Amino acid sequence: MYYKAIDLLKGMIARPSFSREEGAVADFLEQAWKADGHLVSRVGNNLYLTTGAIDPQKPTLLLNSHIDTVKPASGWTRDPFSPDETEDDRLYGLGSNDAGASVVSLYAAFCLLTEREQPYNLIFLASCEEEVSGKNGLESVLPYLPPIKFAVVGEPTGMNPAVAEKGLMVLDCVAKGKAGHAARNEGVNAIYRAMDDIAWFRSFQFPEQSDFLGPVKMSVTMIQAGTQHNVVPDTCSYVVDVRSNEFYSNEELFRQISSHVQSEVKARSFRLNSSRTELSHPFVQRAVMLGREPFGSPTLSDQALMPFPSVKMGPGQSSRSHSADEYIGLLEIREAIDLYVRLLDNLKLDA
Repeated sequence: MYYKAIDLLKGMIARPSFSREEGAVADFLEQAWKADGHLVSRVGNNLYLTTGAIDPQKPTLLLNSHIDTVKPASGWTRDPFSPDETEDDRLYGLGSNDAGASVVSLYAAFCLLTEREQPYNLIFLASCEEEVSGKNGLESVLPYLPPIKFAVVGEPTGMNPAVAEKGLMVLDCVAKGKAGHAARNEGVNAIYRAMDDIAWFRSFQFPEQSDFLGPVKMSVTMIQAGTQHNVVPDTCSYVVDVRSNEFYSNEELFRQISSHVQSEVKARSFRLNSSRTELSHPFVQRAVMLGREPFGSPTLSDQALMPFPSVKMGPGQSSRSHSADEYIGLLEIREAIDLYVRLLDNLKLDA
């Protein structure tokens, strides 16, 4: 399975698979998995495999990773779409680390785990649009699946389990004033009104802090105001990036923020909430026994769209993601396949 996984990953790298443009790589994987004898279901550019008929008496476990990539960063010294295997056992290419290595490792684990009876139904889902949190990705497939008891989400974590993940809410804020001539004492400067609210965003701390994720983090990241130098601006618009922990839903944070600031506040979405799986979960306990270290992840994944317990865990390192000359170590894939199987084989989940 290891060598097949490497060949699959090379095929993925060779096919551009930007978010919302994953058709070519989805076609490639669908054909490859059908050739392996699997019944492949497809929803848009999402592909999923099951172990056959779902047993309603068993819990269902989901293996998931994503097939889409960001566009190449500047600074690549290699062709990002030409899989380049080097003498030091690295495989370079766009999406090799994030998250092609997880896709092929989870697929290999799925094949090995389904060779024998498991105490759960097993589904493997290779989803699209993860990099843009798109609605045609994982979210569009969940209605076709049975209720999920637990999920393993393949992302580059060095095969340590991320048991918690920060959520995301983006706010569009508008401070209103009154236009006037800058040379005279007239008008109400919307920038100054925005500055008061921005100072609050900078300094306010929500009281509940997470042992894995820390506090809620709010960052003003964009600002726009004014039409010319001699006109007092009547509008100042700014954007706030809010990263939540597991103690607050995005809706709750929005209500509290709106009550504290004068600006008009609109949330682009409430969909991407924080997640947390307890250390007592049997998968996490087994991971700890095998020397893996649980942690909290500040970066977003499709975990945010999963209304059931999940752990983010995969080969590679987050620091390589979205970078020039992205690569995965071939031994990282071999070790990931082995560890996934050891973690999941005969894992007992409450029905």
